[in-house]
Amino acid sequence: MPAEALISRSLRWLRGLMMVVSGALLAGAGGAAAGDKDVVRDLAGRVGPIIGSALACRDIARPRIQIIVDKFTAVITEASTNDAERSDLTQMLDRSVADGRGAVTSGWIDCGLADRQLADLERAIARPAPSAPAPAPSSPAVVAPSFSAAAATAAAATAPTAPVPVGPAVRGVTDREIRFGMSANLSGAAKENGRQMRLGIDLAFNRVNDAGGVNGRMLKLIVADDGYEPARTVENMKQLHDKDQVFGFIGNTGTPNAVVSVPYALERRMLFFGAFTGANVVRRDPPDRYVFNYRPSYAEETDAAVRYLVKIRRIPPRQIAVFAQSDPFGDAGFSGVAKAFRTLGLGDNAVLRLNYQRNTVDVDDAVNQLKVQRVPIKAVVMVATYRAAAKCVEKTRDFFPGMMYTNVSAVGATTLAEELTLLGARYANGVIVTQVVPAVSGYSSIVLEYKNALAKYFPGEAADYSSLEGYISANVLIQGPKRAGPQFDTEKLVDVLENTRDLDLGLGTALNFGRAEHQASHKVWGTALDDTGKYQAVELE
Repeated sequence: MPAEALISRSLRWLRGLMMVVSGALLAGAGGAAAGDKDVVRDLAGRVGPIIGSALACRDIARPRIQIIVDKFTAVITEASTNDAERSDLTQMLDRSVADGRGAVTSGWIDCGLADRQLADLERAIARPAPSAPAPAPSSPAVVAPSFSAAAATAAAATAPTAPVPVGPAVRGVTDREIRFGMSANLSGAAKENGRQMRLGIDLAFNRVNDAGGVNGRMLKLIVADDGYEPARTVENMKQLHDKDQVFGFIGNTGTPNAVVSVPYALERRMLFFGAFTGANVVRRDPPDRYVFNYRPSYAEETDAAVRYLVKIRRIPPRQIAVFAQSDPFGDAGFSGVAKAFRTLGLGDNAVLRLNYQRNTVDVDDAVNQLKVQRVPIKAVVMVATYRAAAKCVEKTRDFFPGMMYTNVSAVGATTLAEELTLLGARYANGVIVTQVVPAVSGYSSIVLEYKNALAKYFPGEAADYSSLEGYISANVLIQGPKRAGPQFDTEKLVDVLENTRDLDLGLGTALNFGRAEHQASHKVWGTALDDTGKYQAVELE
């Protein structure tokens, strides 16, 4: 759900669109016009969240909500020429209503704002279209719509920005909007990663939308929860493509999920941008044309961690183990450790790998393996989600009091700190996390900009490494359509991205793409927890 400022902007357009509906209801002209379904589909995506957020608030009277539902149900019925169309439009509305409920239950908006949205919508519906013809004496007082030209003119007058000239129709792009999809783990053992990534993208979209959008178009993010399960990701990709008609994908979370979502996007020649994964599935050589990354790879992160442990902390390579998720996520991080070992003159078989299963905290087998090693292990490079990583530290800290632990950025640094701090200072102190963004406690210009946006759009949310990544990644993407101009499609956008050089967003490092380089950054930062659960900068080299 957009923040209050964006909602206010959207409601101005909603008022115009609802004048189309209300004018048609008053006009009494029967029969649906050819373009009605597209208008109703767009309207369902904007009215539904308002209905849903109101339904999630007990203090909002149900009859108020039911009036809106009844009116919109009549609009759907008249705009549909058969049962399949009516079902499709109804499902679109239902999904949007569910999004609105989730926005309240997850704390994205409060009930005060939900009430104001509903009241604004009520006023929009109650306001008749200025030029709507009066119904004939024998006509019913209210009938289903045919969207009068006068009402449409009134809608255009209330739109937030002037229409953008468009060429041939492009999926997910209208004269006022660009829709992006995201399949993320908003539930399950790693749900905070998905929530934070979504929040960061929303921040960037809200900020640019408040400034007038991208060449006059608002950016919209449509998110579907996959619970970190690849089978659900496949269904989400189909829904976002077929039902929500998105232009491309941004910020999909999870490596095993990317294994199934990348082929889906490539088959349809859709942009797949800024996924929350450092795995090779999004880093082919040469790169897949439609796949772009902001972040460094897990192999780069774990390679940096091993070099730090060996060169700075003087730990022999044979006393370094890998604790990894037993799937492509863990494999990607392990490959970086193996690469570092080869550089040091050791074979891959010298690396001890300790596994655990995705979406669990069952680390007992890994811990038992660690305890029986003849050569004592002094450092563990973790390629895990925050709960499993915290559980591993909890079960090994007393047995190996001097053990060093490093984690890749996808662990979810903020949540890992919270988990370890709850266990006690001795569990947190010294735990290292490699990062793909600058320190959120620092003063780089991108961090200050991000924190200002966070305070404006999501007050009460703390700065977080994952949401900062989402914010930066979205800002990199935004440069594409800005530079491509008002008329663009996926192919033109890819060409523009591939010619992005020396992009300075204030990270302290320039970002670059090219035909043979679809990863913008190769910079890895180091952080370590102190005994208060705060991250302090660590020089990795």
